[in-house]
Amino acid sequence: MDTGAIGLRIAAAAFTPLVKRLFRQDGPGAGLADRPVRISALVSFTGEKRTLTERDLRRLADELVRRAEQATGPHDPFSAAERTAVAEAVARTLHGLGTLDMDDAQAVGLGPERFAGLLRTRAPDACRGLSADGALLHDRLIDSASVHILHFFTQRSTFVPRTLVEQSRRIEEVIRLLTRTPEPAAEDLPFEAEYTASLVQLHDQLTIVGVDFTNSPDSWSLSATYLHLGVDVAGAGTGEDPEPGGPQPPIPVDQALARSERVLLRGMAGAGKTTLVQWLAVSAAAGRLSGELTGMRGRIPFVLPVRRFAGRDFPAPAEFLAAARHPLAGAEPNGWAVRVLKAGRGLLLIDGIDEAPADRREEIRRQLGRLLRMFPGNLWLVTSRPSAVRDNWLAAQSFTELSLAPMSREQVDRFIRIWHAASADDGGRDHARLPEYERKLLHSVRIIRELRRLATNPLLCGLICALNRDRNGILPRGRKALYKAALAMLLERRDPEREVDADGIVLEREAKERLLQKLAHWMLLNDRSEIDRATAVDILAGHLPAIPSAGGQGTAEELFDHLLHRTGLLRMPTPDSVDFVHRTFQDYLSAKEAVERHDFPFLVNNAHRPDWDEVIRMAISLARPDECARMIENLVSAKPGLRPAEAKYCKLLAAACLEHATEMSPEAREMVRQRTRFLVQPESVASARGLGWIGPIALELLPDPEGVPDRKALLLAATATGVRDDAAIDYLARLRSHPSLAVRAELAGAWRRFDTERYADEIIAHLNPAGLYFTVTDLGELAALRRLGGRARVKVAERLTPDELIDGLAAQPLTHLYLLVHDARRGLDWLAAFPRLTTLRLGHHVGPVHGVPAGITVEQDS
Repeated sequence: MDTGAIGLRIAAAAFTPLVKRLFRQDGPGAGLADRPVRISALVSFTGEKRTLTERDLRRLADELVRRAEQATGPHDPFSAAERTAVAEAVARTLHGLGTLDMDDAQAVGLGPERFAGLLRTRAPDACRGLSADGALLHDRLIDSASVHILHFFTQRSTFVPRTLVEQSRRIEEVIRLLTRTPEPAAEDLPFEAEYTASLVQLHDQLTIVGVDFTNSPDSWSLSATYLHLGVDVAGAGTGEDPEPGGPQPPIPVDQALARSERVLLRGMAGAGKTTLVQWLAVSAAAGRLSGELTGMRGRIPFVLPVRRFAGRDFPAPAEFLAAARHPLAGAEPNGWAVRVLKAGRGLLLIDGIDEAPADRREEIRRQLGRLLRMFPGNLWLVTSRPSAVRDNWLAAQSFTELSLAPMSREQVDRFIRIWHAASADDGGRDHARLPEYERKLLHSVRIIRELRRLATNPLLCGLICALNRDRNGILPRGRKALYKAALAMLLERRDPEREVDADGIVLEREAKERLLQKLAHWMLLNDRSEIDRATAVDILAGHLPAIPSAGGQGTAEELFDHLLHRTGLLRMPTPDSVDFVHRTFQDYLSAKEAVERHDFPFLVNNAHRPDWDEVIRMAISLARPDECARMIENLVSAKPGLRPAEAKYCKLLAAACLEHATEMSPEAREMVRQRTRFLVQPESVASARGLGWIGPIALELLPDPEGVPDRKALLLAATATGVRDDAAIDYLARLRSHPSLAVRAELAGAWRRFDTERYADEIIAHLNPAGLYFTVTDLGELAALRRLGGRARVKVAERLTPDELIDGLAAQPLTHLYLLVHDARRGLDWLAAFPRLTTLRLGHHVGPVHGVPAGITVEQDS
């Protein structure tokens, strides 16, 4: 075993989570002081409140040894007895942390080498009985652990004296060395170069919905047009112990991914999950990752869309390329994928767990667990629609759960500008009017309520941009109208306006839509999001006799090719498979087919399945008034065989569907309110925020907030702020004078979800500022807060430059500043612009703290 290279070959992602377990994980702000902290007070296996037992410490040491063996490859492995002996020695040495008579600042001052030597003196007999290789492995592991331990201190402690800044920087440099992944085997180098180049070629493309005019390119560079979104971290800022500034704003997705080696990412249809997977694959393959994601450099991406193997077992490593239907499948060297994973060099991107049949998902989870145990040290990203798998679905496998956040106003504006910039190169005939379209749309999404509510993810933003251009700036309103107009653009107007010769096939829009509905409905019935070409042709052939206007145009094969190439709604990701360009189009068309077939019992009987949410809502919007009323009544009625949680979900879905019903009697609406009003009374802040998906109807179900106890007021505030509709401002205004800090923090932290100026005037201006952090997420909110005179405590939840902060923050009142995502490597000397500032709190920052003006206390989140 090449133990001499251990320190540089184990990725930081393998060490960091293990080393963190050696220390207590205090809540934000806990244990922070203006002086150093004794190491014995930090370790988790001493004292009265220990969280790590002696057995846990031995298991942790054993995992370090196992990962070390994994990193060095299969050559000359240790025997089981020797491996156990090395793990025992490492555990004894690490146990010495609890006996060190020094504080964290003194430890950082020693540096990693001297600190590791000091640890070894605390257990001088730890290596007795070990072979020379075993003792060397012990020493390399202690050396590497010491680097990460000191790095942990510099990230946690509020006391990093200026004399230690250079030492902290040195530790940062060693950490960067440790993030280097092992070199590939020589025989794998040629194939890996070809494979990574193919990933860039395959995935560095982004189709911006609806931009498809004369001479239009099929796609744009993903790297040039990718929009970095934010994520909500599950369990953060639940309000049980109020955080400064209330609910935690989304953090940049790259920072969130950098903090965990295993992530389960949830997101609604169109939220950008697949685009993120593409971007990570391309960036890792091309070596473009920087900043927080430098730890992914040198990783080999495996893109595994679940729909490609949805009905089968999760593929073994040797089957990865074949399962993904990659063009190079079969050309890889024998055993290559296994070697990559054993070396901890893999970046596994598993996209769309929700696209596997519901009865297969648990088996996929078990199979994933086996792979995780066999190949530690790799990076994993699994994506899913929000409710397709339960909360903490992969918690036992140490996955962090993240949720893609709805796009902020600033991100929507940025997307609109990116979309129009891409359109300027598409060969369309209206380029001179693109600036006008862009200005009109930017104005419309700020003032038109329906557009603000729709523009929450990249797919819907793309549709809005395309329709705005297609209709010369006159937009439809509402979800149903939006999709109806989009289909009219793609199925009816696109080819004639582009003067396209469709190979002699001329189909009316209704015939095209009906054929597409048949495909979508079959996929719904069979719980599929992708089918093979032959099946698609057979489905069309079976329905052609009933659609004579289509049957007279050609064979099923010819009509399939026409739909594939001329509608813009179908695609063939591989030569043998067919899917819709986006799942939302499939949901809309399948719902339309179900309504036209009067399959309402079928829809209601599946309404408890969260992945049918969009289908049910769209069916309600498409149904006739009497059909709509019966369907909603059935949703709120008790059905045999459903678990209580499923029955509750159906009732809440009925309430959410009320806003989609074009016509419904007052009696029917009142019936839904009566049967759901007690459901909108959550018992926790997390569940209260989760009720926002119901929509504005939730506000009608909430009780009068005036005069309620603090706990009830907090739950009501969390429910109303989750609605994300300006109608909530009127309800929240009745809570703005509540004295509770938790309630005020909830209101102050929800600003980004509503119209900036109105929320500033009706909510922010009236909140008692005592002890409260006011959260700002963009320059507009910063300017509005300055217009109100500024505040003493401000939390900045977006990457803003020092110049923007100096210009935007009111200097005189500011005493406490919380930078949630600031890059501290740039230095903090600019804080001298705020003469009354006494406290700086840092959240997800990168690098050691330096350049802080005298008199300012620095606190850091744990």
